[in-house]
Amino acid sequence: MISRLDLPTTVPTRSAVVVIRRATLDDLGTVLRLLTDDPISAARDGASGASGQEALLAHSEAFRQIAADPGNDLVVAEDADGVVVGTLQLTLIPGLSRRGSARLLVESVRVASEQRSAGVGTALMRWVTDQAAPALAVSLVQLTSDAARVDAHRFYERLGFVDSHVGFKYAVEGPGNDA
Repeated sequence: MISRLDLPTTVPTRSAVVVIRRATLDDLGTVLRLLTDDPISAARDGASGASGQEALLAHSEAFRQIAADPGNDLVVAEDADGVVVGTLQLTLIPGLSRRGSARLLVESVRVASEQRSAGVGTALMRWVTDQAAPALAVSLVQLTSDAARVDAHRFYERLGFVDSHVGFKYAVEGPGNDA
């Protein structure tokens, strides 16, 4: 948990508000559904071959590690009815470049399919850039996005993110591989 983030907080969308708060273990099932609510993620997470119970145990352990790590936060966005409609993970990365400044890595940004284009994703990302990043005194907010997520790329560019680097991955064989 990144303790310097003042959560929960309320942020506006186009037509309503959402509450951004830290995810709890009770949110895990909903977050996992959001993470697999597209063909790219569904194929990747379905490829592990783990049974439902094995996968739930692995995800529960991963959640516990994120929650216990002072440089990580998993947040959710709730609508007025308390329904989780979005999520993202933040990782604070200290560094030596950029005069020793820290970076904020944004990962696993997802919005419920029925809420896409309603401003939830924009609200989440504006909270990251306008509130979380300054509170954490970072010099850069960065993210990666699968090359096939063309709509997501347009979304990030509309928010002012610049396609400035080429990313590389190396898939390590074994359980939990999500190359």
